[in-house]
Amino acid sequence: MASNRERRLDELLDKQDIMECLARFSRGMDRFDRDIYLSAFWEDGTMAAGPFVGSPADCWDWAVPMHDEGQILTHHALLQTTIDLDGDTAHTETYYQFVGRNRDESVWIAGGRYVDRLEKRGEEWRIALRTNLIEWCTLPPVLPVPFGDVPDIALNGVSSRSKDDPSYQRPLVNRRALANPAQA
Repeated sequence: MASNRERRLDELLDKQDIMECLARFSRGMDRFDRDIYLSAFWEDGTMAAGPFVGSPADCWDWAVPMHDEGQILTHHALLQTTIDLDGDTAHTETYYQFVGRNRDESVWIAGGRYVDRLEKRGEEWRIALRTNLIEWCTLPPVLPVPFGDVPDIALNGVSSRSKDDPSYQRPLVNRRALANPAQA
């Protein structure tokens, strides 16, 4: 019989695996990386988001062209998550904020909760059912992106909805000259 500490460590590892699964959805959507996005879901899973209800692959085919047409970039930011473990099933509630920088330079911000049922099959946790509860949205005033006038700002890379994004660089290296504006 496992000790209480061993049981808690097993639960902690399961919860960490679940958190990484939830993050893969956001990263996959924001980087337009279909493989990462789909790795968050079981192939026979279901996604319910706005007017869409269907498979994760079909949701990708519906959502990505909509985001590509409407936005220059998106951020699916995950906030607090609660995880209820029950053997090889987990139920989660994750608060999120979605930010889209639209092609007309306006910014759309929305928030809500992802309510998920995850299943552990073998040693892997993935989403079996996701319900997206969109609870609010706004179009705030637009401000310029800060530091756009710094001459070498793009040397370390620029945001991209592809594997050209700096987050894929291995190893990550600095290509900018050292600079401390407080010492200028």
